Amino acid sequence: MATRKVDLNCDMGESFGAWRMGDDEHVLPHITSANVACGFHAGDPRVMARTVRRARELGVAVGAHPSFPDLVGFGRRNLDVTPEEARTDVLYQIGALSAFCRAEGVPLQHVKPHGQLNNLALENRTLAEAIVDGVLAYDPSLIFVAYGGELARVAEAKGLRVGHEVFADRAYNPDGTLVSRRIPGAVLHDPDRVVERAVQMVLDGRVRAHDGSWLELQVDTICVHGDTPGAADLVQKLRAALEAAGVAVVPLAQVLADR
Repeated sequence: MATRKVDLNCDMGESFGAWRMGDDEHVLPHITSANVACGFHAGDPRVMARTVRRARELGVAVGAHPSFPDLVGFGRRNLDVTPEEARTDVLYQIGALSAFCRAEGVPLQHVKPHGQLNNLALENRTLAEAIVDGVLAYDPSLIFVAYGGELARVAEAKGLRVGHEVFADRAYNPDGTLVSRRIPGAVLHDPDRVVERAVQMVLDGRVRAHDGSWLELQVDTICVHGDTPGAADLVQKLRAALEAAGVAVVPLAQVLADR
């Protein structure tokens, strides 16, 4: 029987200028794929360079984390953009990060949309197609990270490899969407419960939804939020628990290699 594999991903490089976000220094050594901000919701050229360089030193795979152009709102506000704006904004951001990857001799592994660009495209097929077209225009061999909805469907239909993502610390609706953060219980804060739940997701391929029903999941990569208090300890415990359960924690490209 083949060894079960999973990737641990985290949003990285979200500081810019004098502003600091997340605990990259202590989280990065324990993950296997880094989603690096490309300057539109966070990040700047210096932060991008440092993040890619450190990822290379640690053997962590690098992906682009494109967003709406929304520094003030951290990419979490709804912007009314045209499909062409979305496509070219995604293409621009991938190209920016790729320059730093090339300078460090690091291959660009994946693309994972950030914030509301991602959330709106889960149900908006036109926006999902624009995002996917931006990725395809740059490099159709890139892995597209999505947790379902129109983004995953469009990416697969257009021939991209999809890394199916789950969230260990977020409650799920029965349809596979995430429970709104405005609803009590949407975010899990108990580290032991988060770790136990993540291991269960990988081993069983399912999770208990917010209403008590079981939701079937494809689990290629687990997202850990780097700006969560105690994130470094959490990701370290999570990786140790997965490996103790016989799961190999490896970069996403290795998870998908046999498909």
